[in-house]
Amino acid sequence: MSITKIEALYGSEAVEQERQRYNLLAGELSACTGLDDTVRFFSAPGRTELGGNHTDHNRGRVLAASIQMDAAAVAARRNDHKVFFRSAGFPDIHLDLYKEDSTLDLDPRPEEKETSNALVRGIIAGFAGRGVQVGGFSAIASNKVLIGSGLSSSAAIEVLIAKIIDCLYGEGKCTAIELAQISQKAENVYFGKPCGLMDQTASATGGAVAIDFADPGAPLVRRIEFDPLAAGYALCVVNTRGSHADLTPDYAAIPREMQAVAQFFGKSYLRELGLPQVLSAADEIRKSAGDRALLRAIHFFNEDARAGTMADLLDELNNADQGRKPDIMLRFLNLVNESGNSSWQLLQNIYSPREPHAQELSLALAVTREFLDAHRLPGACRVHGGGFAGTIQAYIPVSMLETYRTQMEVLFGADALTVLRIRPAGATEVVIDG
Repeated sequence: MSITKIEALYGSEAVEQERQRYNLLAGELSACTGLDDTVRFFSAPGRTELGGNHTDHNRGRVLAASIQMDAAAVAARRNDHKVFFRSAGFPDIHLDLYKEDSTLDLDPRPEEKETSNALVRGIIAGFAGRGVQVGGFSAIASNKVLIGSGLSSSAAIEVLIAKIIDCLYGEGKCTAIELAQISQKAENVYFGKPCGLMDQTASATGGAVAIDFADPGAPLVRRIEFDPLAAGYALCVVNTRGSHADLTPDYAAIPREMQAVAQFFGKSYLRELGLPQVLSAADEIRKSAGDRALLRAIHFFNEDARAGTMADLLDELNNADQGRKPDIMLRFLNLVNESGNSSWQLLQNIYSPREPHAQELSLALAVTREFLDAHRLPGACRVHGGGFAGTIQAYIPVSMLETYRTQMEVLFGADALTVLRIRPAGATEVVIDG
């Protein structure tokens, strides 16, 4: 069972602020439910994607990291089989886990599609399917992961709920991968969004992680030490404030088109093939799946290999002497830029083809590249996460961070830029005293 002291999770400078945050949540839970001294404290971080854009759903490799912003909650068991869950800014969730005949009511409900109720029901069903004797609970959450920023606020909440149920009813025995798998299935089957497994795995595991999804039932996860600030760069995300509304069809088209190429060869996923094999049949694939599907397949193979190389370079960076570190970091940044180019040109997830006039991500990437070139700076930028709207990611030399921040805020408004820190802990129960 993962239990983390509050000091280790947030740092000594933020302990009192975060302790107050948890205590306020505990007070609100007590006022709502009457529960008091039985409450427990939980946290799950957001994540940043470092490499492997849209590779996880085709059993590829990714490089990701948990970040300092988290979803936190206080929770307690209930004596009935009802669930109460509150997260600021969203409707309260009220579920009864039993039918009138006293059997569990955990099947997907079509009327709950794309609702938080569906996610909670699906996560509880995931534990029940693993033999856990699930029951009711009450919880109130505070989510500091920026919503709509590509930092996976939804995955943080999913993994947080999974961690709560695991600790309240499963004795905290679930591995990080199991928490992620339960959360992903809830999002895929109950909520109705065809996401991969990267977001939940990064949130559940913590730190920088290289993940190989060749076997999604048992993905290979390798922890890697990575501190961009120690290498002289601020790892940033820039929120372009584009709307994520109605983008599900754009997201869903990417795995569907990649899998259409795989199915041309009688396979289910591109990871089962190789790029030369695909290119040898390019003319026939164009006829059956279309040009964009072929371009997205090319992106997959190159991005999958690139994510593996990026992880290896971070290992090399950690083991190198000081004299070699700058060169290794530059090689890493070159791959970040290659990833950005591939997403823009081949994957084509920088703007929705249904809304070509709204190209906030294109603008942010173009201006960032002009900024780096104009000041003759090393650095990199790429689309962050699912794409089509939201955020870009940039590595900016620390000495020029504030100049870059000013330029981005002129375009996208105050507080558009956030500097990320990589958090070492994933989903965890928290000890706030002692």
